Amino acid sequence: MTILLSLVQLVFAALAVVAALVIGKLGHVMYRGYVSPLNSLPGPRSTSWFWGSIKVIQQEDNSVPQERWAAEHGPVITYKGFLGLNRLWTLDTRALNHILTHSTDFQKPDDARGTLAKILGKGVLFTEGEQHRQQRRIMNPAFGPSQIRELTPIFVEKAAELRDVWDAQIAADGSPARIEVLSGLGKMTLDVIGLAGFNYRFDSLSGKPNELNAAFQEVFNPSVNFTILTFIKIVFPIFNIFPDARARRIDRAQDVMRRIGIGLVQEKKAQIAREKSDSKSGGVERKDMQGRDLLTLLLKANMATDIPDSQRLSDEDVLAQVPTFLVAGHETTSTATTWCLYALTQAPYIQKKLRDELFTLQTEAPTMEELSSLPYLDAVVRETLRIHAPVPTTMRVAQKDDVIPVGEPFVDRHGNVQDSIRISKGSPILIPMLALNRSTKLWGEDALEFKPERWINPPEAISSIPGVWGHMLSFLGGPRACIGYRFSLIEMKALLFALVRAFEFELAVPASDIQKKTSIVQRPLLRSAPEQGSQMPLLVRRFKRAQ
Repeated sequence: MTILLSLVQLVFAALAVVAALVIGKLGHVMYRGYVSPLNSLPGPRSTSWFWGSIKVIQQEDNSVPQERWAAEHGPVITYKGFLGLNRLWTLDTRALNHILTHSTDFQKPDDARGTLAKILGKGVLFTEGEQHRQQRRIMNPAFGPSQIRELTPIFVEKAAELRDVWDAQIAADGSPARIEVLSGLGKMTLDVIGLAGFNYRFDSLSGKPNELNAAFQEVFNPSVNFTILTFIKIVFPIFNIFPDARARRIDRAQDVMRRIGIGLVQEKKAQIAREKSDSKSGGVERKDMQGRDLLTLLLKANMATDIPDSQRLSDEDVLAQVPTFLVAGHETTSTATTWCLYALTQAPYIQKKLRDELFTLQTEAPTMEELSSLPYLDAVVRETLRIHAPVPTTMRVAQKDDVIPVGEPFVDRHGNVQDSIRISKGSPILIPMLALNRSTKLWGEDALEFKPERWINPPEAISSIPGVWGHMLSFLGGPRACIGYRFSLIEMKALLFALVRAFEFELAVPASDIQKKTSIVQRPLLRSAPEQGSQMPLLVRRFKRAQ
């Protein structure tokens, strides 16, 4: 009986400690919201003391509510997140430039980094500060133009293989065949990153079962809306010891990626060691960094004898880049190309104009320079990434109190004109990549239209957008801009070159049935069948060119 009483007392003591921690954390969050200088900014009224405006945002496509609020209140707004904590959201390009270029002062929030770490490990997308700069230094050469030129034949080869797979499906099912294009594009881009990233054949397009591809589908299918448990786990990470179904899926996916990644790193290091022993110098130097795949280049750069130890990555750091390569090099391009094909179904004249240009190249295997020489193809890719940015938003958290400059003064809630935004340490900031890409102020009244012709004479106002590519935020900007944007662009062009020359595309369902749901990237769902997960069903028929 004494032992039982002691156990009961211990349980109650533990519960009391947890309750105190919860109350303390909630009190701190609510106090921060109460004293935040963001309270003076204009914005919508909160609809819930607990959820803030989060539920409203989740009920619509990404960025739509914020765009509506900005149209009503101006380009600098705040809205309530959980427990009344203000979030800064702005379309002011000077403010965004300040936030993106001061990456040490504005970092990814801990909960988002924790989620990334669960899926990808602690790679370049996770790290901050000096660790991030060190990883980028080592990795940059692997993503330069000369390296992408070497990888282009892989893009072209796998695009042609996907074309042949769809052609066989048309032969089997009759024309037009209903093809779910997202899954096929996902298999193609996985095969590409396998070869281009690691010289490893996943052979997903062959139809063989592939555990890695299955793991990606589990992780990237859009999840259900936020629940109380989801919120509790974000605010109190200790509760992650109670896994839910999604957490278990992510854990399984990471186990798969880590196991495959360890095998790839070990195999590559052994190969480089053999090359090293066969070389006359007995060592690897930076000038010896031959080999097309990214992992070989990364390992050789890291093992080079002519770089200081302080600039090397640990084996764990190298391993952490493997799932980053796999996900970033696989998911974003397949999703972007899916949305491009969708856009082409909604504008047949654009589809025809693009196809006519593609046939001006008298080759089935274009080089990087040939793909880059086609102005309308470039315009279609740019317009896709503008209006269908795969990653619609990202978040930063202020690491210190700061004053953010703005390009145009704005009026706060009290009617005062402000020429800057005061922000306190710990305040979250949304980077509205998609919303800025389709701002009518920057792009004109037709900003929501898919119109590749706009790139013939783009509006002067977009020159203020602080993006690393194309005067848009699809690949972000500043020190944390996407390192692999050249890879993605040429791969996407290779896909469109092969597919649009071979086929005509038509949407297999009403356009109103397509909706976007975000799980890291914006994936398509059918409103009529959300339980079936992400999909984009198109009617595909062979294109017969007039002789």
